Amino acid sequence: LGGCGILGVGIWLAVTQGNFATLSSSFPSLSAANLLIVTGTFVMIIGFVGCIGAIKENKCLLLSFFIMLLIIFLLELTVVILFFVYTDKIDKYAQRDLKKGLHLYGTDGNIGLTNAWSIIQTDFRCCGVSNYTDWFEVYNTTRVPDSCCLEFSENCGLHSPGTWWKAPCYETVKVWLQENLLAVGIFGLCTAMVQV
Repeated sequence: LGGCGILGVGIWLAVTQGNFATLSSSFPSLSAANLLIVTGTFVMIIGFVGCIGAIKENKCLLLSFFIMLLIIFLLELTVVILFFVYTDKIDKYAQRDLKKGLHLYGTDGNIGLTNAWSIIQTDFRCCGVSNYTDWFEVYNTTRVPDSCCLEFSENCGLHSPGTWWKAPCYETVKVWLQENLLAVGIFGLCTAMVQV
């Protein structure tokens, strides 16, 4: 049932929001909707195998269910360990990839990326990946998107830098994630406990 719910939300996001939250130019299919669809499908399949195995008391299905859960648990553990070991390299790669993705902002077929950047810059009160000058390379002039403005108005990104957010989006979002690390950690532990 949980898998069905996640899959339903993923499909709804894909239909209504398109490729919303696609920030990466290297992985354009890595959107919130696609992640939810894949996760929901896997959870549904694994849950179905376990449920049928328990109802039929079939050792083969129950063993398959256990092996799939064990593989997923080990993969999650590996990803967490690799993330903490290679944090600096991941930081550098992510910033480089996000800067590359800025060049797709406002272009045809990249409405998801455009919307994601606009929402992040507005909500987190930041501009660019490392600072607002990242946008100068995109536009080949001294300007930023209107979502960078302290007070939003049409073409406010053409005004002086004094009217734009100064905070870098990458660091701002990273600090926000670190501040909410406890909640993320508790969620991760609860997920691991349910799997065990």
